[in-house]
Parts: sequence; structure tokens; C-alpha cells
Amino acid sequence: MPNAEHIAIRSDRDVLVARQRGRALGELAGFVATDLTLIATAISELARNIVLYAREGEMELQLISEDHRRGLLIVARDHGPGIQDLEQAMQDGYSTSGGLGLGLPGVKRLMDSFEINSRPGAGTVVQIGKWIRS
Repeated sequence: MPNAEHIAIRSDRDVLVARQRGRALGELAGFVATDLTLIATAISELARNIVLYAREGEMELQLISEDHRRGLLIVARDHGPGIQDLEQAMQDGYSTSGGLGLGLPGVKRLMDSFEINSRPGAGTVVQIGKWIRS
């Protein structure tokens, strides 16, 4: 895949690497600074979730284009325990780690597209996207 990066996520250092690479790819695509911050924040949240709940996984970052617009597609994938109650996990303020992070609802608000698939015992895949505003 051209303009795609795969990053193994196993530690806090990998969270930082994913954030930096996402920001760099976003700059390459032409995103403005405020959108780069939103992208980096969403990547951080998803990568931290991988480290915290699944211990390891991967992120794929890819430049995309569709109907004369450009953007960035991010897929976070793990083979961890999965999410027991996806509906509850998508509620604002819900946290199983006791933190006050953005959580999945925050990631959804930051991005233009959001899709999640998770089954207990089968891991989680979150796909998010951001389009460059014209």
C-alpha cells in the first residue's frame, strides 16, 4: 500500500511513535495544525487502549483519497480480551481504568468517521478517518 505505515504497539514508547508518525503523515497530506492535533490525540487514545487492555496490537496509518478529497485512515487492531459491553464503552464518562481520558466517544467526536468491531475474547478493531477540509 503506498503511503501506509504499520506500527507495532506494545509499550508507551510505541504510543509516542504512532502519534508522531500519524502527525507526519497528516502533514504530508496537507492537514492544518488543528487537525494534526486532533489526529495525534485520537491515535494516542487508541494506542494507549491497546497497551492498557490488550498489551499488544498494531496501528495502520494510510493516506486515502476519494471523490476529489484527501484524508488519513487509521486502523487500530488487537487480539486482546475484546470489549464486554460496547454500548457502555461508547458512553461519555465511562472508564474501566479509572482514568479521565477521552475514551472511545472522544475519539469518535474528533474524527470524521469511526467504526468499531469488538467481541469478547476476539480482540478489537477500530477504524477512524479524517478528511482535509476544503
